[in-house]
Amino acid sequence: QVQLVESGGGLVQPGGSLRLSCAASGSIFSINVMDWYRQAPGKQRELVAAISSAGSTNYADSVKGRSSISRDNAKNSVYLQMNSLKPEDTAVYYCHAKLVPNSARGYEFSYWGQGTQVTVSS
Repeated sequence: QVQLVESGGGLVQPGGSLRLSCAASGSIFSINVMDWYRQAPGKQRELVAAISSAGSTNYADSVKGRSSISRDNAKNSVYLQMNSLKPEDTAVYYCHAKLVPNSARGYEFSYWGQGTQVTVSS
């Protein structure tokens, strides 16, 4: 059973920083893209940042220059460093991965974490 578990959310003041972590566990053959999405109340879930297995990154315009995504392939983990946080960054942040489990090599599946709340408020 593959699982993604996030950590690192919380309450932070405007201008502050947070580092989100996500670890994939289970019988995994390979992980392709790992990314972070967020969903604010009353809004659609949106892509925040993505990183390929080779390390190529992509960011939403709203966080570009303020955030950095990275991954540790040996630990099947992805991280999101967020700086200069704004109240509009308040949302539930979800880790997502496209990976190939050992039980189904040759097939890629999409997995989601349970989400971690980030609240930016004074």
